[in-house]
Amino acid sequence: MNNSEEKQLLIAFETMINTADEALAEKLIAPDAIFYAPTQPEPLVGPKGYLAIVHMMRSAFSDVSWHMEDCVTEPGKIAVCWTCTGTHDGNFMGQAATGKKFKVRCMNFYQIKNSQFVSDTGCPDIFGILMQTGLLPV
Repeated sequence: MNNSEEKQLLIAFETMINTADEALAEKLIAPDAIFYAPTQPEPLVGPKGYLAIVHMMRSAFSDVSWHMEDCVTEPGKIAVCWTCTGTHDGNFMGQAATGKKFKVRCMNFYQIKNSQFVSDTGCPDIFGILMQTGLLPV
């Protein structure tokens, strides 16, 4: 894949995470892909594992949205800076909804093989989310 193809793949991926589209997840994510999330002790696997993260976020922040701000690509690897926004209107990490909004930056590092995501190491700003939603006293 060249840089243009990888960026097109990212645009489709952004659509998938913002819509939780299962068919798109099956197309974009390898069945044995590994995803690391700070809220999970073990990596999640495949399209269903990735969508579990998306659904967990949607259950806590029904309007959660990710927007790609910047990306750097090289063959087989992509680094993305996302802006993530949402309103805390559901349970998050055992904490009841506060109704407060958040806006944070997230960094993700992806590996791509055969036009599919095969790994994702995510570095979301959980601290920022907790502070902005009032779940962490300042």
